[in-house]
Amino acid sequence: MNKFILKSDFKPTGDQPTAIAQLTEGLKSDIKEQVLLGVTGSGKTFSASCVIENLQKPTLVLSHNKTLAAQLYGEFKRFFPDNAVHYFVSYFDYYQPEAYIPRSDTYIEKDSAINEEIDRLRHAATDALLTRRDVIIVASVSCIYGIGSVEDYNDLAVELHVGERRVRDKLLRQLTDIQYQRNDIDFHRSTFRVRGDVVDVFPAGEELAYRIEFLGDEIERITQIDPLTVRY
Repeated sequence: MNKFILKSDFKPTGDQPTAIAQLTEGLKSDIKEQVLLGVTGSGKTFSASCVIENLQKPTLVLSHNKTLAAQLYGEFKRFFPDNAVHYFVSYFDYYQPEAYIPRSDTYIEKDSAINEEIDRLRHAATDALLTRRDVIIVASVSCIYGIGSVEDYNDLAVELHVGERRVRDKLLRQLTDIQYQRNDIDFHRSTFRVRGDVVDVFPAGEELAYRIEFLGDEIERITQIDPLTVRY
């Protein structure tokens, strides 16, 4: 298991060592509510990072809006560069609920626009939670509307290993069953393409794709590739 390792040129000073020790002890004692006081720029995020390193537990950081969540995400990412720090906020750039205006007898249909990059980050956050322990999720309150249950999400996963016997056509059907689309021309997230005994898969939560090479009914090699340049 990877451990949380805080990397910073700063050291706790002033009231920070006392606050860090008290917060750590309070969490170990299952105290549900604690408050860390401090003005802007006083190092509250650094103090919280020290607490996370002390406890070594997956952590959820909630913010009341996307802007502050993005700022906190950047700060925690700098403090824990070798750990899984992820961003989980609403993926709607625009959302118009359906409405009816009685005065003019007007019906307005529901409309929305989804931010694809934020959708990718949500999937990356969910995948990290299910596969490792050194995870910090920085989220807005919209995280209460999750992607789904753990069981359902795991059921939509396809696990592959080098040397494993796997029929290529069966793998393609499995990818289709979990809502991946075959697209041999426009290769993007949640799609796959096939060229003979080579299958390229672009996971929903990642920036790189995977190339799966078959030798008969056996997986000979799995490599990460750049989806644009196809370089390893």
